[in-house]
Amino acid sequence: MSDTAVADTRRLNSKPQDLTDAYGPPSNFLEIDIFNPQTVGVGRARFTTYEVRMRTNLPIFKLKESCVRRRYSDFEWLKNELERDSKIVVPPLPGKALKRQLPFRGDEGIFEESFIEERRQGLEQFINKIAGHPLAQNERCLHMFLQEEAIDRNYVPGKVILILEACQNRLLKGGSHFLFMNPNKAPTPSSICMVF
Repeated sequence: MSDTAVADTRRLNSKPQDLTDAYGPPSNFLEIDIFNPQTVGVGRARFTTYEVRMRTNLPIFKLKESCVRRRYSDFEWLKNELERDSKIVVPPLPGKALKRQLPFRGDEGIFEESFIEERRQGLEQFINKIAGHPLAQNERCLHMFLQEEAIDRNYVPGKVILILEACQNRLLKGGSHFLFMNPNKAPTPSSICMVF
């Protein structure tokens, strides 16, 4: 064997990790927890909501911490929006548990503690897989789901654009002008601003 063949298989030299690197804050993180399930309502209007807490330092998200309440149908909405508008493969949600919703059961059905906990874990896995995908992080529906108190089901689908950041960078680099439009509305003379 030649020396070049041996050199090609050696490990790369890396600098030793110090305590600051090992125990300091991660360079990029996104943490999403689903917790505190609450069942509300009575009869056919009874449902369970879950608290969705997000913490991040990723610049794509406008809020670095948020906590919202969501129900299973909200997760279904998010899944459907992503399947319709994005190019990613969306993982499955935990099942609907139709058999548990049948009348005259001897147990609480979908409101049984063990089922709620199992569903909570499945929803947490689902949202972490979705939110961890770089292409999904650009979708407006994901941002609305994670950071806004109420979901606007009439929103205009699309990508999140860091317009303010782009504008600031353009001005700092000596840009003379740029066009700003409200991405949630069709362009009209009142929704377009010229900055010189």
